[in-house]
Formats: sequence, structure tokens, C-alpha cells
Amino acid sequence: MSSEKKKELIKKIALAVAIPALFAIPFIFYLNLKESPITLFDILKSGEITVITRNNSHTYYSYRDQPMGFEYDMAKAFADYLGVKLNVRVAEKWDSMIPDLKQGNGAFIAANLTILPQREEHVVFSDPYMSVRQRIVVHRKNSKLKKISNLSGETIHVRKGTSYQAQLEKLKKTGLNFEIKLHDDIPTEELIRMVEEKEIKITVADSNIALLNRQYYPETVMGGPISESQTVAWAVHPKSRHLIEQINIFLKTVMENGAFEEIYTRYYKYAQEFDYVDMAVYHRRISTHLPLYDLIIKKAARKYNFDWLMIAAQIYQESHFNPMAISPSAAYGLMQLTINTARSMGITDILDPEQNVMTGTKYLRKLHKLYRDADMPDQLFISLASYNIGQGHVRDAMNLARQMNLDPLKWSSLTKTLPLLQYRKYYKNTLYGYCRGNEPLRYVKQIMTYYDILKHMDMKLSGSQDPDYAGDDVPYEMMANDTTD
Repeated sequence: MSSEKKKELIKKIALAVAIPALFAIPFIFYLNLKESPITLFDILKSGEITVITRNNSHTYYSYRDQPMGFEYDMAKAFADYLGVKLNVRVAEKWDSMIPDLKQGNGAFIAANLTILPQREEHVVFSDPYMSVRQRIVVHRKNSKLKKISNLSGETIHVRKGTSYQAQLEKLKKTGLNFEIKLHDDIPTEELIRMVEEKEIKITVADSNIALLNRQYYPETVMGGPISESQTVAWAVHPKSRHLIEQINIFLKTVMENGAFEEIYTRYYKYAQEFDYVDMAVYHRRISTHLPLYDLIIKKAARKYNFDWLMIAAQIYQESHFNPMAISPSAAYGLMQLTINTARSMGITDILDPEQNVMTGTKYLRKLHKLYRDADMPDQLFISLASYNIGQGHVRDAMNLARQMNLDPLKWSSLTKTLPLLQYRKYYKNTLYGYCRGNEPLRYVKQIMTYYDILKHMDMKLSGSQDPDYAGDDVPYEMMANDTTD
């Protein structure tokens, strides 16, 4: 939105609000003074807008110290459209979002909220931007329970106060015989995790959430639908009519110009392509792809005092030796650098293999120095975890380890505390909030697996002769010398 259009809109809103307000003065004492709606006029005047959301994998979270999530990216695009700064308010509980909105703690709710009649009594919804269906989620060994007709006598676990609860209660009234177990303010993905680990047998999730979490919990399967198609939308205070008008204009604009499709693809399209790493592909790419970059890797490893085979293993984990790789979370190249990291490290071409590997290895060394008080190999494992999920989340896990009387500089301690950061009970009191805490554990494990294979392979890689290379046998146990820059 141009500055001229913004000024014109402010004048129009001010005039529309001022005239009715003159006649409303005698009735001021009849208003509910606890409600304090934020209007479009307030937003444009202050230059800021606050979105109310939740901290989870499908709405808003921090990854490699960058805010992201489908709803966050959409909200950021809306803030940019208005030409204002975006602030994020993470609601204390799921059912506190609407009270937060009414009390003026934010301008709109963006949290994968389905349009329900009981919610429409309190808020005004935007035009819908996504259709979902509620689906059964079970462990793959319980696949016979994928059909609703097979749920007789079973217990289905869902969060209290959700559209899932409403739909299940509606189905029970039709004569279906199952029990509903309600949980207080537990994220849907945590219930999916419980299915994965066989703590519960069945839960329900919106199709987009079930699809997204399948890549994090691959032992779960998405079963049949228990609802007709439902729509997801943003919500505003009933008195914020000018704001809802602008939201609807924005949604129509991003639907037409492809911006919505780009954000949707970033989070949901690639979830369908998740699979386990095929070791056969890894062995093949060691022969076909690694020789193209091993001189670069050796040069970077030598400069920053790492074993080049370990850096090669990390590169495979990050990009499968594809220099043009771009992840759904906007990380680039062989070592999957984010724009912010590349910029801070002075890179000029993020997709240039040599610059990318040099910068990624330099960044890993920078992280390595942060944990110089840790013994090896803990120092390396913690550094890799920080590379994967961000220093902030690792710091949260270390603080949690201290609270649990665990040594925060031991990787064995962090393997216990990092996964806890995906549960609200633990992440609600941390600085960086929710993270997919199992991911860095898998990340480090995979790298060490690839590294071990490389170390023990009795083969010569074509094109790997580097006359200036002094040797490749710096074991990771000995990579504690932090004298390099």
C-alpha cells in the first residue's frame, strides 16, 4: 500500500469514526469498558500491527533463530501490505486468543482457526483462505482404525474446546459408539506425537496439520475424514470493520498474484514428499557428486580446522550435494545457508559452491567456539545442533538441563531436554519458545552415520587430489582447537 493511499485511508476512517462518535457520547457508560478493539486507524497511525497466534509447527515458531510458520508468513505479508511493522503475541492458551483480541492485546487472530457458529458470536471472520477436513490419525500398526466405522469402543483424544470436540460430539449423537478423551490446551501435534509413540491410539487433526506432521512423525498415518470440508480464516473484533475489509482485500490480492500459493507451497507441498533417506542413494552420490566438491570441502575444512569428511557428511545431510538446493524454509546451497546468516558472514553469492561451503564451515566454527567449555565430541554435537535449529533453542535446552540438574554441556543431557521443547509445559517458559526438538537429534545422528561410512570406505574419490592438502585424518575427537578465525 502506497503512502498516499495510506494517508487517504486514515482520513476516510477518521471521518467515518468521528461523526458516529459524537452521537455515541451519551451512551458511553453503557459500553463494556473491558473491551478495547484495535482498529485499522490505530494500526496505520502507530505503524504497527499485532497478530495473536499460537506457538506450534503450523502457525508460528522460530527456526535457526528466524520467525516462521504458515500463519506468521501470511501475517507478515499482510503487515507489509499495510506498510507497518508486525508484532507477534503468542496466546497463553488456545481459548485465550479471543479474550486477548477483545481486550485489545492484538488486532487479529491468525492460528489455523476454523469458522464455527459459536466463534462467530464473538468475532468477525475474514474470507476463508483454506479448506480442511478433520481426519483420523492413528499409528500405522493400527491402520484398521483409519475408518470411522471401525471406531466402536475406542477412545479418541482431542484438545478441549476445539472444532474436533464439536464434530466428535455431533457424530456420537448419530449413534456412533466411541469415547472422547479431552485434554486441556495440548497442541494437536503433541497428540500426533503421542500416537507415534503409542501413548494413545487415536486423535483427530485438520488435514493440513496431519499432512505437515507426518514428516515429523512418520509412523503415523492419516485416516478417513470425520467431517465435511471446513474453512480456515482470520478473526478480528466485531468493531474492527475497516480492518476486516482490508484483510479481505489483501487475501484476494495474494490469491490472485501467487503470493499465497508460494507461502502454502513452502509449508505444505513439500510435506507430501517426505521419506527416509535411502542409503543406496547416499553411496551412489558419494561416487557421483562428492568428487565435484571435495577440493572445496577440504579447503574449507583445513582453514577452519575440521575433518573434511565430517563437513562432507553434514553437506550431504543438508543438501545431498546439490549446490542449487533450496529448502522450504528458505535455506540455500550445499550447506543450506539462510539469507540472514549469509549476509552476516559477508557472502556475495549464496549459491556459489565455494562461497557457500566456506561460509557454512566458518559459521560452524563460530558456533563451535560458543561451546568451547564442552568436551569433545559433545562440543561438535552441540555445534551441529545449533547449526540445525538455532543457537536460541539450544540455549533454551541448556537452561532446561540446568533446571533438571543435568550438565548443560553434555550432549546426552541435551538429547533429553531438546525434545521437551516441543511440549508446551516446557517451552512456555523459554525465551525462544516451541521448536521441533527431535529434529536436531536426528540431524546429528544422521551426520555421524554418514561420517562413519565415509571414514571406513576403502575407496579413492576421483578428482580429489589436492597437492596443497596436508591430510584428511583430523578425528572429530580432536577438533577442539579454536585458534582459527
